[in-house]
Amino acid sequence: MQDRALPLRKSMIQSPATMNSRNFFIPIIPMAMISAAQAAEPVGKLKELNVIELFQAGGWVMYPLVALSIVAASLCILYIFTIRQNAVVSDRFMDRAESMIRSRDLQGLTSYCRRESECMASITQRVLDFIIANPSVTLAEVREITESEGSRQAGIMTTRVSYLSDIGNIAPMLGLLATVLGMIEAFFNLSQGGEGVKQMALSSGIYVALIGTASGLIVAIPSLVAYSFFRTRTQRYIGEMEAASSHLVALLQTLTVRAASPPSNRSNDNNPQIG
Repeated sequence: MQDRALPLRKSMIQSPATMNSRNFFIPIIPMAMISAAQAAEPVGKLKELNVIELFQAGGWVMYPLVALSIVAASLCILYIFTIRQNAVVSDRFMDRAESMIRSRDLQGLTSYCRRESECMASITQRVLDFIIANPSVTLAEVREITESEGSRQAGIMTTRVSYLSDIGNIAPMLGLLATVLGMIEAFFNLSQGGEGVKQMALSSGIYVALIGTASGLIVAIPSLVAYSFFRTRTQRYIGEMEAASSHLVALLQTLTVRAASPPSNRSNDNNPQIG
């Protein structure tokens, strides 16, 4: 009987330990859930950041980036209304100019050009002013004046469009500057704190520093896309303006008066005068 009671006593002695071990594992699941919730809190906070908080975290570089974005948007609106067919060379102007040149109404055409704002009107006005001021001007000189004024108008159009390219190049540099300054500050704070503080300072510093790079790219990419679009349009209109200038010179050639000259002056026939 004693031998049979011994295993029973042993089982009674082991049962409290077994119960304690089971009770020890019961709180593990809630504790794990609490730890996971605490670990997920920073992620939830990051998701709640709005544009104003990101702007403030980006530092002083965000202000020039906002200014560049406003300038780029204003230039795009301006180019939509100024870099177009009727603002460079229009069929209406060319038909009117051709009619006046054929009727030899240069004074009336000059007055008409002054009232128009398109590039071709400026070229025509410059040429007519030169012809009126120099009645004995040759066709070669007229062609030279036309090409000179046409090059000037093309340069103005090209330079205006290049402002978008400048903004697209400057904005990423400002964003990179913000990133470099943010990384310097992050590593400085990293060297000043303890181990736990160092990790938090490094992660927050990198996060703040990358805001500048992202903001610079947000400004630069649309600016470069707009520059490519308006540059293509400008090149197309410059080609049409050159063709219209050549047509203008051909129309002015109808005013050529080739005076009778002795055989010794036949070399002057290559430069007929405009009458």
